[in-house]
Amino acid sequence: MLKLRDLALQDKDALVNYLNDVSVTQFLSSNIPTTYTLDDAIWFITKGSNNNAIVKAIEHKGVICGVIGVYLKEGEYAHCAEIGYWLGKQFWQQGIATDAVMLFVKQVFNSTEIIRIYNPVTEANYASIRVMEKAGFVLEGILKQSVKHKGQYFDEHLYAITK
Repeated sequence: MLKLRDLALQDKDALVNYLNDVSVTQFLSSNIPTTYTLDDAIWFITKGSNNNAIVKAIEHKGVICGVIGVYLKEGEYAHCAEIGYWLGKQFWQQGIATDAVMLFVKQVFNSTEIIRIYNPVTEANYASIRVMEKAGFVLEGILKQSVKHKGQYFDEHLYAITK
Protein backbone atom coordinates (compact mmCIF):
# COMPACT_ATOMS: atom_id res chain seq x y z
CA MET A 1 0.00 0.00 0.00
CA LEU A 2 1.30 3.42 -1.01
CA LYS A 3 0.55 6.49 1.07
CA LEU A 4 1.60 10.12 0.76
CA ARG A 5 1.67 11.97 4.07
CA ASP A 6 3.20 14.99 5.74
CA LEU A 7 6.79 14.67 6.86
CA ALA A 8 7.23 14.19 10.60
CA LEU A 9 10.22 14.41 12.94
CA GLN A 10 10.07 10.60 13.22
CA ASP A 11 11.28 10.52 9.57
CA LYS A 12 14.61 12.19 10.34
CA ASP A 13 16.68 9.01 10.72
CA ALA A 14 15.36 7.58 7.45
CA LEU A 15 16.17 10.82 5.61
CA VAL A 16 19.71 10.76 6.96
CA ASN A 17 20.12 7.11 5.99
CA TYR A 18 18.75 7.49 2.46
CA LEU A 19 20.37 10.84 1.64
CA ASN A 20 23.85 9.66 2.57
CA ASP A 21 23.68 7.09 -0.24
CA VAL A 22 25.42 8.56 -3.31
CA SER A 23 23.32 6.39 -5.63
CA VAL A 24 20.20 8.11 -4.28
CA THR A 25 21.59 11.65 -4.46
CA GLN A 26 23.66 11.49 -7.66
CA PHE A 27 21.07 13.38 -9.75
CA LEU A 28 19.42 15.42 -6.99
CA SER A 29 19.94 19.12 -6.36
CA SER A 30 23.36 20.20 -5.16
CA ASN A 31 21.47 22.09 -2.43
CA ILE A 32 21.27 18.78 -0.55
CA PRO A 33 24.36 18.53 1.68
CA THR A 34 26.75 15.74 0.66
CA THR A 35 27.03 14.60 4.24
CA TYR A 36 23.40 14.72 5.32
CA THR A 37 23.07 15.14 9.09
CA LEU A 38 20.26 14.91 11.63
CA ASP A 39 20.28 18.72 11.77
CA ASP A 40 19.78 18.83 7.98
CA ALA A 41 16.85 16.43 8.25
CA ILE A 42 15.23 18.35 11.10
CA TRP A 43 15.63 21.63 9.20
CA PHE A 44 14.09 20.13 6.07
CA ILE A 45 11.16 18.58 7.94
CA THR A 46 10.37 21.69 9.99
CA LYS A 47 11.30 24.53 7.60
CA GLY A 48 12.76 23.65 4.20
CA SER A 49 9.87 21.47 3.04
CA ASN A 50 7.45 24.34 3.70
CA ASN A 51 9.34 26.97 1.69
CA ASN A 52 7.26 27.60 -1.48
CA ALA A 53 6.65 23.89 -1.79
CA ILE A 54 4.19 21.08 -1.21
CA VAL A 55 6.18 18.12 0.09
CA LYS A 56 5.06 14.67 1.20
CA ALA A 57 6.71 11.57 2.57
CA ILE A 58 6.27 8.49 0.39
CA GLU A 59 5.25 5.62 2.61
CA HIS A 60 5.07 2.04 1.35
CA LYS A 61 3.70 -0.74 3.55
CA GLY A 62 3.99 1.53 6.58
CA VAL A 63 7.64 2.51 5.97
CA ILE A 64 8.90 5.86 4.72
CA CYS A 65 10.78 5.12 1.54
CA GLY A 66 11.25 8.56 0.00
CA VAL A 67 10.02 12.10 -0.53
CA ILE A 68 8.05 13.82 -3.29
CA GLY A 69 7.25 17.47 -3.76
CA VAL A 70 6.43 20.32 -6.07
CA TYR A 71 8.23 23.61 -5.92
CA LEU A 72 5.84 26.48 -6.50
CA LYS A 73 6.46 29.37 -8.86
CA GLU A 74 5.31 32.98 -8.63
CA GLY A 75 3.81 35.71 -10.81
CA GLU A 76 2.97 34.68 -14.33
CA TYR A 77 4.27 31.16 -13.56
CA ALA A 78 2.10 30.61 -10.46
CA HIS A 79 0.05 28.01 -12.36
CA CYS A 80 3.17 25.82 -12.80
CA ALA A 81 5.26 23.74 -10.42
CA GLU A 82 8.44 21.68 -10.69
CA ILE A 83 8.20 18.15 -9.30
CA GLY A 84 11.01 16.34 -7.56
CA TYR A 85 11.18 12.97 -5.85
CA TRP A 86 13.57 10.31 -4.61
CA LEU A 87 13.42 6.85 -3.07
CA GLY A 88 15.78 4.90 -0.87
CA LYS A 89 17.71 2.42 -3.01
CA GLN A 90 16.05 -0.67 -1.52
CA PHE A 91 12.70 0.61 -2.89
CA TRP A 92 13.84 1.02 -6.50
CA GLN A 93 12.37 -0.97 -9.40
CA GLN A 94 9.12 -1.80 -7.62
CA GLY A 95 6.85 0.76 -9.32
CA ILE A 96 6.72 2.87 -6.15
CA ALA A 97 8.09 6.04 -7.76
CA THR A 98 5.65 5.87 -10.67
CA ASP A 99 2.70 5.23 -8.37
CA ALA A 100 3.78 8.06 -6.05
CA VAL A 101 4.16 10.52 -8.94
CA MET A 102 0.75 9.63 -10.37
CA LEU A 103 -0.98 9.93 -6.99
CA PHE A 104 0.82 13.15 -6.07
CA VAL A 105 0.08 14.83 -9.41
CA LYS A 106 -3.60 13.97 -9.00
CA GLN A 107 -3.62 15.42 -5.47
CA VAL A 108 -1.85 18.62 -6.56
CA PHE A 109 -4.18 19.17 -9.52
CA ASN A 110 -7.25 18.54 -7.34
CA SER A 111 -6.22 20.75 -4.41
CA THR A 112 -4.42 23.73 -5.97
CA GLU A 113 -4.60 26.15 -8.88
CA ILE A 114 -1.61 24.44 -10.50
CA ILE A 115 -2.36 23.26 -14.06
CA ARG A 116 1.16 22.32 -15.25
CA ILE A 117 3.79 20.20 -13.52
CA TYR A 118 7.20 19.72 -15.08
CA ASN A 119 10.48 17.97 -14.39
CA PRO A 120 13.86 18.54 -16.05
CA VAL A 121 15.45 15.07 -15.78
CA THR A 122 19.19 14.57 -16.25
CA GLU A 123 19.77 12.45 -19.36
CA ALA A 124 21.75 9.82 -17.47
CA ASN A 125 18.92 9.32 -14.97
CA TYR A 126 17.25 6.58 -17.02
CA ALA A 127 15.05 5.38 -14.17
CA SER A 128 13.53 8.82 -13.64
CA ILE A 129 12.97 9.28 -17.37
CA ARG A 130 11.06 6.00 -17.33
CA VAL A 131 9.02 7.11 -14.31
CA MET A 132 8.02 10.29 -16.14
CA GLU A 133 6.95 8.34 -19.22
CA LYS A 134 4.97 5.76 -17.24
CA ALA A 135 3.29 8.51 -15.19
CA GLY A 136 1.96 10.19 -18.36
CA PHE A 137 4.39 13.08 -18.61
CA VAL A 138 5.30 14.20 -22.14
CA LEU A 139 8.81 15.02 -23.36
CA GLU A 140 8.67 18.69 -24.37
CA GLY A 141 12.30 19.10 -25.34
CA ILE A 142 15.94 18.53 -24.50
CA LEU A 143 17.87 21.28 -22.75
CA LYS A 144 21.44 20.99 -23.99
CA GLN A 145 24.24 20.97 -21.39
CA SER A 146 21.88 22.58 -18.87
CA VAL A 147 22.99 20.83 -15.68
CA LYS A 148 26.34 20.05 -14.11
CA HIS A 149 26.80 17.05 -11.82
CA LYS A 150 30.22 16.35 -10.29
CA GLY A 151 32.06 18.40 -12.88
CA GLN A 152 30.30 16.92 -15.91
CA TYR A 153 27.68 18.68 -18.05
CA PHE A 154 24.51 16.83 -19.03
CA ASP A 155 21.48 17.46 -21.18
CA GLU A 156 18.15 17.52 -19.38
CA HIS A 157 14.96 16.02 -20.76
CA LEU A 158 12.08 18.36 -19.95
CA TYR A 159 8.94 16.40 -19.13
CA ALA A 160 5.58 17.95 -18.29
CA ILE A 161 1.96 17.10 -17.65
CA THR A 162 -1.04 19.42 -17.66
CA LYS A 163 -4.34 19.19 -15.86
